[in-house]
Amino acid sequence: MPHDQPAAAPGPAPADASDHDPAEAPFLGLLATGAAAEEYERPVLRARAGGAAAARLAALERAKLLALRVRTELEDRRRREAELSALYATAHDLAGLRDLDAVLRAIVRRARSLLGTEVAYLTLNDPAAGDTYMRVTDGSVSARFQQLRLAMGEGLGGLVAQTARPYVTDSYFHDERFRHTRTIDSGVRDEGLVAILGVPLLLGSGVIGVLFAADRRERVFEPGQVALLAAHAAHAAVAIDTANLLAETRKTLTELEAANEIIRDRSSVIERASDVHDRLTELVLRGGGVQDVADAVAEVLDGDVEFTEPGRAPAAALDRSRADGHAVRDGADWVAAVRAGGEVLGALVLRGHPALDPVDQRTLERAAMVTSLLLLARRTAGEAEQRVRGELLDDLLDAAARDPRLLRERAARVGADLDAPHVVLAARMSGAPISDGDGPPRPDGTDRRRLWSAASHLAATRHGLAAVRDGGAVLLLPLEPDGEPAHTAREIAARLGTALHVPVTVGASAPVPAPAARPAAVADAYAEARRCREALCALGRAGQGAAAADFGFLGLLLADTRDVDGFVHRTLGAVADYDARRGTELLRTLGAYFACGMSPARTKDELHVHVNTVAQRLERVSRLLGPDWQTPARALEIQLALRLHQLSAAVTRETEE
Repeated sequence: MPHDQPAAAPGPAPADASDHDPAEAPFLGLLATGAAAEEYERPVLRARAGGAAAARLAALERAKLLALRVRTELEDRRRREAELSALYATAHDLAGLRDLDAVLRAIVRRARSLLGTEVAYLTLNDPAAGDTYMRVTDGSVSARFQQLRLAMGEGLGGLVAQTARPYVTDSYFHDERFRHTRTIDSGVRDEGLVAILGVPLLLGSGVIGVLFAADRRERVFEPGQVALLAAHAAHAAVAIDTANLLAETRKTLTELEAANEIIRDRSSVIERASDVHDRLTELVLRGGGVQDVADAVAEVLDGDVEFTEPGRAPAAALDRSRADGHAVRDGADWVAAVRAGGEVLGALVLRGHPALDPVDQRTLERAAMVTSLLLLARRTAGEAEQRVRGELLDDLLDAAARDPRLLRERAARVGADLDAPHVVLAARMSGAPISDGDGPPRPDGTDRRRLWSAASHLAATRHGLAAVRDGGAVLLLPLEPDGEPAHTAREIAARLGTALHVPVTVGASAPVPAPAARPAAVADAYAEARRCREALCALGRAGQGAAAADFGFLGLLLADTRDVDGFVHRTLGAVADYDARRGTELLRTLGAYFACGMSPARTKDELHVHVNTVAQRLERVSRLLGPDWQTPARALEIQLALRLHQLSAAVTRETEE
């Protein structure tokens, strides 16, 4: 409405005409044009200046007052119309918002706009804490003010939240109607607020927060403005409730979608589990093998499943699976122990499948259980064969005069070739008592039964023989052309220890070229293997595997072959070969060095060379034999090898002469 446009001043009228015009006429024109309030004095002033009668002037005064009252009423109606229009627009805008933060910001921004204040803000109640806190501000500059929390009844906002009624103050710090606190007053002072109007955000009969409009100067908020902000707060409360409901609905829908997805996944998984159960049942009924089980599980789990022997499976994961009774994750793989009682028969390994849900994990565990049943069934069927293998080995050990032809025939029936080189291994569980009992383990010999079972299984997989003897187990295994008895002993110790979960000490004999041709050699080899096994225990190396060659010069005492040349070559071969290639005298220097009490000065006199020559030769020896060659144990072996080498050379010379 154009308040600053003055109404057109009426032109001078004849006195007699003005006297007869209605007193309201000039003011109607001013009302029609929306003239400013001061313009309503001009008709009275002109009439007085024109010498109008007193009655005329009084009539004009009455008309002026009536016109001003009408003007005020019209302005109030126009203002209320504008406010209602703005309130309607605000409600329309709020109804279109869905995000709670956006709704709150719009509420505060419109509140400030509707009342034309410098600051507007909104607090929300916290039912858990029992107070109300600052949620959104518009026009605020104080960080402390923006972080205020008000207990119920504290400050103007606390009073509004507690009473659910609007409160207005023209001067906050001089108003004693509400309880002032240092925290709230400091925040209000930082913001510089003076006049504050607060109205409750009502939802049903409860207050969910307070909406404020404030100025940094004293100001009187008219009842119409209080009512306007209260009406805006009513729309705001509904909008907040709607946004909360929409947010909860979206959350619920999201959760329902997730639950539906889980149900679909579970349904698929259950179908797969049922499928694998049917397949495994069919496999067992038709006599399928371990690989058939692995293939069926691999197809159902969409991965690569493999059965591995105990020594080839990841040791740490296998131990965890055995102890826990469940499949366990090992990097990107899953490992399920295949066990029977306390014995681990192997593992099912699912490769390259790091994500495995509980149902699929249970499927792998069920497959491991079926695999153990198949292995036990196969073991039961093979126990007769194992006993045959044990009886054959017992005959080799006890009856040296057996007919080689019959031995070969019996060995062929169990897949063994006794004309190939073999190695005899003596194994005993750490801490197991030594017994004189022979033959299969007694029913109460749990440890020996487990050792015999594991050794027999291992021997069968390697086309060898196994038996129980002297409180432990004895194995006769084929030796590869380039195989070493010591390496075989260490491998068997590790495999048996992994299968039984206790240390197993294994001693190995020297190779037996053809056991069927020389049965007596098997008994001698077993005696040598036992000596090696007991030597390991005496040296504190229980749980390991070794052959006579691993004990240095002690091996000469342990071995039946008394392989002197082999001992000398293992000890001094590198130095002897260097002398042969280079024409040096490192062996002679070593002999003189030890004969002179390991003194380089005396050695150079013995050899008639410079002391630097002795030092250079000894440095070369260190590179050939290793830096620890002068330690007491190595030095003793080297001196013994030197003596044996000298004796062998002397015998050779005498023979040639």
